[in-house]
Amino acid sequence: MSVMDGLQQKLQHQLECIYKDIDLDIPIVSLAQKLIAIMRITEFSQVPEPFANHWSEKDTIMITYGDSVLQQGERPLTTLSQFIDSYVSCINGVHILPFFPYSSDDGFAVIDYSSVNESLGDWADISAIASKRRLMSDLVINHCSSRSLWFDNFCKGDGPGHDYFFTAQPNDDLSDVVRPRTSALLRPTETPSGTQYVWSTFSHDQVDFDFRNPQVLIEFVTIIRQYLDAGVSIFRLDAVAFLWKVVGTKSINLPQTHEVIRLLRTLIEHAQNDAMIITETNIPNTQNLTYFGNANEAHCIYNFSLPPLLINTLITGSCLYLKRWLMSMPPAQDGTTYFNFIASHDGIGLRPVEGLLDDDEIETLVDTMKQFGGQISARTTETGAQKPYEMNIALYDALKGTTKGKDTWGMQRFMCAHSIMLALEGIPGIYIHSLLGTRNDYEKLANTSHNRAINRHRWELDNLKQQLSDAQSTHSQVLSAMTKLINIRTQQIAFHPNATQFTLHLGLQLFGFWRQSRNRKQSIFCISNVSDQVTDLPINELNLVISEYWIDLLTGIQIEDITKTIQLQPYQTVWISNKG
Repeated sequence: MSVMDGLQQKLQHQLECIYKDIDLDIPIVSLAQKLIAIMRITEFSQVPEPFANHWSEKDTIMITYGDSVLQQGERPLTTLSQFIDSYVSCINGVHILPFFPYSSDDGFAVIDYSSVNESLGDWADISAIASKRRLMSDLVINHCSSRSLWFDNFCKGDGPGHDYFFTAQPNDDLSDVVRPRTSALLRPTETPSGTQYVWSTFSHDQVDFDFRNPQVLIEFVTIIRQYLDAGVSIFRLDAVAFLWKVVGTKSINLPQTHEVIRLLRTLIEHAQNDAMIITETNIPNTQNLTYFGNANEAHCIYNFSLPPLLINTLITGSCLYLKRWLMSMPPAQDGTTYFNFIASHDGIGLRPVEGLLDDDEIETLVDTMKQFGGQISARTTETGAQKPYEMNIALYDALKGTTKGKDTWGMQRFMCAHSIMLALEGIPGIYIHSLLGTRNDYEKLANTSHNRAINRHRWELDNLKQQLSDAQSTHSQVLSAMTKLINIRTQQIAFHPNATQFTLHLGLQLFGFWRQSRNRKQSIFCISNVSDQVTDLPINELNLVISEYWIDLLTGIQIEDITKTIQLQPYQTVWISNKG
């Protein structure tokens, strides 16, 4: 069987699984051929290597908006590119949050997927950034803007888009639908055929697609091909868990959704071998893990449980829940890995710790974030109750104290969090405002009345340069410390995203794990004092090999006596390695 025959058969099978209960206007065989043609896959295309890892310890991705750094008279994407080159050259990947024309939700209500927002720049600017670093782009696949041409055509009842959107009836049983918002699910919309009720998972300006129509799939495959041509190599499937809807069900994590992801992976890998899919599924941990499939769905999944668990650890001084979670996490198979982060453009989700933190712990966490200036966003549960959904706060402010209140250990606590995250199995993603130690933006919060705006500050480049040139400023100190951490990490083969990881048991104040390189030549013991008290670390409990030379990579201090106890200052981390 030829490569093309094999691909054709695989796609046909995947399409049959997706559309098994739907009468299509196009034969499955023709649909598969059309998708192959759109992606320009030929018999000369390289066949993807199964279970290949397209990442290493060298990889760190910065998360940013296209206009997070501004310079008067200059296109923001140009300013961003220059800022990265000048100040964060230690990172080799960048996730530019939606850079398309949009109507709301800071980019996630896309008006036109094929254009770059003129206020940011153009496709040449995007390609210029992609030429220097791996570029991650959002594929906002669940919904688009109600101001898009497609939805305008839906309202008119004619043209591309007139049948792209999912509708239901107000008297349908929608009681089990799971969603992260409190607004009404159905959006009444007038059309030539009468009032239609459009499914809107997130807001009435974000109207959900109907993937039962294969033309919607064709449109998104066309978009993927365009993004590949522009240099995008990592596709972040935004809100993909909600993609397929069935009235009378939860309409989340349905089998067809998983099959669509498998199909997109098949197409993307055949078009460009090293391109990747990352799924953004802010849901309970056990559900999130299913998006790996059998190493045939997402290459990466967001480690959504890490941010709330790590913050909980550092404000309580106990790693009990973090350690339990880490012990339960399966090693990622080759061909897959975790995407680790602590902060992002969104808030700190609480759904991913359902079943991991008890209600009292969550209540204490929420109350502490409120005390530190944070906002709390809610969702409506299946019973109609309001429940905290995410905490909106800048990470530096989230860690400026403990449950006892604000203290003087904020900087150390902040760096401890990143020392842990950077050492964990997976690829680290760091929000630009974590790199810069940006604080809560109360002015933007007041101006927009959107809770997430508190952590979406826009820096004026001249002001930022002034801050970074002042060695006494928090922003300068944070960037310097973060750069040092990242540079050390990228030199350690034991920090390969798929290297062995084993949780250590050192009590509740010391959180530790062991990483071993895939060739077994390097071991690193990553241990953090997560409390505000000086804590003893008995080196002999680590069982260091006596014939090896051991050194703390973070301080450069040699561990001369592996039988002694060393003291860790509040929030101090050591990376004890046998290979300096």
